[in-house]
Amino acid sequence: MGSAGDAGPAGPQGPGADVVEVPPDVAVMDVMVEASVASDPASAVPGARSSVVAITLDPVSGMGRSNLMDFIRARVDQYARGTLPRGVEFPIAPAVATPSLVDNVRVVQGARSQVLVRWFDPLTNDVSASAPRFGANADYVSYFGDAWDAMPNNPPQWNGSGTSGWLWVNHEYVSNAAPTTTSAPTGQHMQLALYLRAAGVLTNDVTSPMWPQAAVDTHIRWWRRQVGGSWFKIEQNAQGVWSVNRSAANRRFDSTPSTLVRVTGRALAAADGDEMGGMLPAGVVTGINSDCSGATTPWGTIISAEENVQFGYGDLEACWTSNNQFVAMQGFDPGANIAPPLAASTSSDFGRTSVVNERHSRENYGYLAEIDPTRPTNEYYGRTEATRGHRKLGNFGRARWENAAFATDNNWRLVDGQRVSVYFADDRQSGRIYKWVSRLPYTAAMTRTQARALLDDGTLFVAHFDGLNNATGNTLAAGNTAPTDAAPGNGRWIELSVTSTDVAPNAMALGAAGTTVGAALRDVNYNGIGGFATNDALYAALFTASNKLGIMELNRPEDIEYNPRDPSGTPRLYVAFTNNTRRTALDAQGRLIPAAMHGATTPRADVVGEIFAMEEGMATNPAESRTFRYFEVWHGSSGTTTFEAANPDNIMIDRNGSVWFGTDGNFGVGGQSDAIYLLDLDPTHRMGATGITRPSFGLAFRVLSVPSDAEATGPALSADGRTLFVSVQHPGEDTFSAFAAQ
Repeated sequence: MGSAGDAGPAGPQGPGADVVEVPPDVAVMDVMVEASVASDPASAVPGARSSVVAITLDPVSGMGRSNLMDFIRARVDQYARGTLPRGVEFPIAPAVATPSLVDNVRVVQGARSQVLVRWFDPLTNDVSASAPRFGANADYVSYFGDAWDAMPNNPPQWNGSGTSGWLWVNHEYVSNAAPTTTSAPTGQHMQLALYLRAAGVLTNDVTSPMWPQAAVDTHIRWWRRQVGGSWFKIEQNAQGVWSVNRSAANRRFDSTPSTLVRVTGRALAAADGDEMGGMLPAGVVTGINSDCSGATTPWGTIISAEENVQFGYGDLEACWTSNNQFVAMQGFDPGANIAPPLAASTSSDFGRTSVVNERHSRENYGYLAEIDPTRPTNEYYGRTEATRGHRKLGNFGRARWENAAFATDNNWRLVDGQRVSVYFADDRQSGRIYKWVSRLPYTAAMTRTQARALLDDGTLFVAHFDGLNNATGNTLAAGNTAPTDAAPGNGRWIELSVTSTDVAPNAMALGAAGTTVGAALRDVNYNGIGGFATNDALYAALFTASNKLGIMELNRPEDIEYNPRDPSGTPRLYVAFTNNTRRTALDAQGRLIPAAMHGATTPRADVVGEIFAMEEGMATNPAESRTFRYFEVWHGSSGTTTFEAANPDNIMIDRNGSVWFGTDGNFGVGGQSDAIYLLDLDPTHRMGATGITRPSFGLAFRVLSVPSDAEATGPALSADGRTLFVSVQHPGEDTFSAFAAQ
């Protein structure tokens, strides 16, 4: 799930990208299809659609294994020992774009795939346009097996039924160009327009370059319904086929007033409007949007990460260009406390509506949103019960969040007597990794709602990668070599608050040795950036605050996952660094590069990305750890041979502690389709180990590939591990595709 716009060519493109429209022979069908879509306007939508596919272990050809995890691990072991059966292709070969491969989901022998649900598919028996439907560009997936919570301390992971349960799926954005009063929509926006035309929501000629402003407003309003998240019941029959139970209490959470969420942990500058001219209660905001990856909490809620919200209503941190140059007159200039723009930009995706009441503050989005999916969509946190409902975790801060990860024991439970640790990453070039630690500890006697309440109060930290080479972002400054397990880099967690007594990493370079983080943040001139008077101000602009302190810039950290069953025997975090070909905001000492000099600096040249491991200094009690070691476990490449891949994105840790990942950029970098891989970290597969003829430690084994112009994202396993759910995001975004079309 690439960072739209300023994340580079590997990620999904924001409005205005160079895209291919829905071909003319199908784009003009909006009037002709009306007679055939009386029951369901989705049948009027041509072309590829984002989908969730289910990959299920075949009981006949699955080597007698009880789950997909063990089956793939057994295949990896056969590869390493040279015992793969004759005729078995493993891993599957790269799918280089050709007419015969461009639309396929390809899976390993021994597994089979099916499309479970597609954009616009109804989630209930009501097929009217206003009823809940599966949203656009599916991303994060979480599986809740039926009866997962039969025992008080059970987490959703690996509990409950493997053949009947609930899925949560994020919906990140709508691809391609939206309509304006002087231009027709393209790509996915044309698909949305055709759907709305068939449903009678739009009455204009949607293929015309001339759109009435009222029609543009309507399109924007319904665009907001396509993002957010879906919650729906799924069931598997005796033949292994999955389907959506449309009679269940399925729900759609979106960016309209039908979804209400309270921002907790920080005060907003102003109350939000209800779009009817009234005001919402203090802290309550309209909807969620730009939902990328996320997390499943140990108590059974969803963390849905709002990522590229700068496109929705405008960028609150507009003082940075896409190349990380500091820009004056955007509310962050030195000499005063920061005063970022909060009003919706009238040139933004949603803010350009002419309906003033439908414009919302930039400050209301960019959070880790905790959704209580079994509750009504408008039940904001505290509306009916103190710790029920939906909220945005304001004290975790605003950024372009990719996901979150909880530190747990090896059964995915919180640890009795320890404070809660949550990790999350800012998915942008030069973004950082953060950790939040609760003030109070968890105890096994707590109810689920009591455990959830622990997120009300805690401390925020940012990871500073000491010794990382600022010129590359993926090697050590000493020797310019990649850090390894044997020769790692060392980092520290810096407390982020206006009262923090930690020393700012760039204090010495700025001639102010010993300056604390709190003093540096409050100083209205420190490092050429305005002051942060309060923690609320700090939480609103974490990227700028991290730059002010000289925190080491990273190569677009996307997913970060905690592995309590790591093959090394020590819990570790795994981070996907997707790529970075932009300039840095800071020099090697953490000093802001002046605008006049910024264009002469050398951009980083990480085109293919890598996966790093982080190991806490106190691995058995990460909440108390203030240091970590870091090293590379996999490096991308741009070729098309069997073990080459580029741009790691989502990471999944399975029940055995194996590391899986998806990619977002193979198609653009190496000409091959994006895919899902298992990363072999089994130490018995190292060179020289007994019985090993083809050492595979550190290799990524391709398990499935998606259509060539799609992203493989959101991998999640069913409770029994027999089915892998994968989102096929933005098929046909830039190159025509017919995947999962009517």
